[in-house]
Amino acid sequence: MRSTRTPIPRRRGRRRTLLAITSLVAALALTATACEDSDDAQADAAASQSAAGTGDGKVKVPADIADKLKKHGIDIDQWADGGWQDWDKDQWLSAAKDFVNPVIEGLWKPERMRSAKEADKTLTTKDATADQGVSDPEPAPVEATAEKTPYHETAAPVGKVFFDSPEGTMVCSGTVVTDVNHPGKSNLVWTAGHCVHAGGAGGWYRNLVFVPAYNDLGKSEAQLGDATSTEIAPYGNWWADWASTSNEWIKDGSGTGGAGAPYDYAVLHVTPEQGSKSLEETLGGALDVDFSAPSATEVDAMGAWGYPAAPPYNGLKMFKCVDQPGRLSLSPSLPTMYRIGCTMTGGSSGGGWFRVLDGETKLVSNTSIGPADDTWLAGPQLGPEAEALYQNMSKTYGGQ
Repeated sequence: MRSTRTPIPRRRGRRRTLLAITSLVAALALTATACEDSDDAQADAAASQSAAGTGDGKVKVPADIADKLKKHGIDIDQWADGGWQDWDKDQWLSAAKDFVNPVIEGLWKPERMRSAKEADKTLTTKDATADQGVSDPEPAPVEATAEKTPYHETAAPVGKVFFDSPEGTMVCSGTVVTDVNHPGKSNLVWTAGHCVHAGGAGGWYRNLVFVPAYNDLGKSEAQLGDATSTEIAPYGNWWADWASTSNEWIKDGSGTGGAGAPYDYAVLHVTPEQGSKSLEETLGGALDVDFSAPSATEVDAMGAWGYPAAPPYNGLKMFKCVDQPGRLSLSPSLPTMYRIGCTMTGGSSGGGWFRVLDGETKLVSNTSIGPADDTWLAGPQLGPEAEALYQNMSKTYGGQ
């Protein structure tokens, strides 16, 4: 894909870009190392997983969610017994105010997680040729590299987002981010809008769970059969008790991105399936979000982390790509997106994009769309709209 306008020349030298890429990888590793769990936190996670494995399957429904379910004619007990599998239009809640996700203990067993399929992140030909704004030349592919294990030492804030859709069990990626109004006690996770809501043609997905540092040792499918619960989910399972995505995604988002793609971001507020500590306390840290929406021409390097699940990957291991970003415009009426070369496939959707700002690694975007041949990824710029959504989540649900 090529822009119909002449790209603005980049004035950065290759040496500077390579240094920025090197510092980004190193900075994320340092940040993640600081997030390494203490012995107490690891013991709490182990206890949580042990309890989760013997859960009675009963649904935990806060009073406000119970009232919301009843309002829509949904029986709480039937929901826990599998009523959530009814995707009838009248039962598939879509409005921003209608998110419901009661905890069903023991639902997300290891084998169910392994069976989850990737959420698509492809563009149709029509979408790809709709480039009438300012786009830089298509980047060269960057081969995704495997993250070092154990993940709780190298990239603890990164994990997998599991959910149920009409097509079955699905998976995306996500990142633990700080809560500015509740420092040190964040329960917020950043991901993509299409990982929580189907967009204009559907509604909220169900049974959303976040698993940080999933498959901590990067074991193969065969090896996972004998893996312990703490190797699979070292920090336990964290259910989304609230989710927010942009109104633009809810209205205009589609299976191929659509006009909602530049607004394809979401924030989850999560609660542990077992335990009482916050997610940030359990991990030992979280990443700040950069809402300055810098132009791609102002940034030397961005890195995308996630769990690609479509071939040639299988969703069991964490990968990363780091590249000098460019601009992608789907339409002159839509905000420009970031784009980097990367071979990660579906399943990496929602995974955080990071950059180094004043010596600190910060989340600056998330994986949203890419081409069918998996040569690049694009993510939204996070500006005032994204910050307003984040602040509302923090002020309304943070600290709970």
